[in-house]
Amino acid sequence: MAAVNEFAPIKQLESALGHSFSRPELLNQALTHRSQSYELAMETVAKPEDGDRQDFERTDNERLEFLGDAILGLIVAEFLYESYPGWQEGELTRLRAQLVSRKHMCEVAQAISLGDHLRLGKGEDRSGGRKKGAILANAMEAVIAAMYLDASPAAGLAAVRKFARRYILGADAEKLAHDLRAGASLGDHKSALQEHLQATRAGVPVYRVESESGPDHRKRFQVELRLKDADGHLGAPLARGVGGTKKKAEQEAARRALASLDAQDKVEETAEA
Repeated sequence: MAAVNEFAPIKQLESALGHSFSRPELLNQALTHRSQSYELAMETVAKPEDGDRQDFERTDNERLEFLGDAILGLIVAEFLYESYPGWQEGELTRLRAQLVSRKHMCEVAQAISLGDHLRLGKGEDRSGGRKKGAILANAMEAVIAAMYLDASPAAGLAAVRKFARRYILGADAEKLAHDLRAGASLGDHKSALQEHLQATRAGVPVYRVESESGPDHRKRFQVELRLKDADGHLGAPLARGVGGTKKKAEQEAARRALASLDAQDKVEETAEA
């Protein structure tokens, strides 16, 4: 009887990535969420195979995610630097932030059906983990790292560049660049926060100017952000922002609130795992 190929299911994903892995275990690790790694670890502790051996090696994708984030930043920065020679650092930074954002990486993951290939713990799978934006975005970064590590540094970067130009850059970068030059507000943290709160039904954001200082030509505003629940009650301050205008202070407060909620989501994911 022929042996079962453990990595056969990834052939479809390899086709979408445009890269065939010589070390498929790298891709397998990139697809492994900590929830499954934790479950397997608990089984190893409960039923050690080597006598009383209780230690185990984590095989989830978090280390790969760390590397993938850095590689993605490099590839995108390189592309923008070459594509927009007349742009200043601030414009390039804003555009890069959009292209490497969690939202955009989730969309890329969805485009290649990455969720279908994830290795999740049973609880995370039942709770819809294959469609969760954070899990998809993190796994996409881990897969990028796996592509890079699968070959020599030069060949690995070439493979990531090819994938990035097809799914991450190209038309998406051109549209964002056009919007930026047309005066559109990239990095609209207030809208992003509003979408997040609506999706999680966490409440409605309320912005209030706490203080303003400085002369008229150099005003500084401090804004407080709270969430109002369905009964109209305001919660404790979620974040504060400072800016030269009320709008800028509100955007900064929203940015900080998103960062706080993102960190809270990661803590909850760890607790669930």
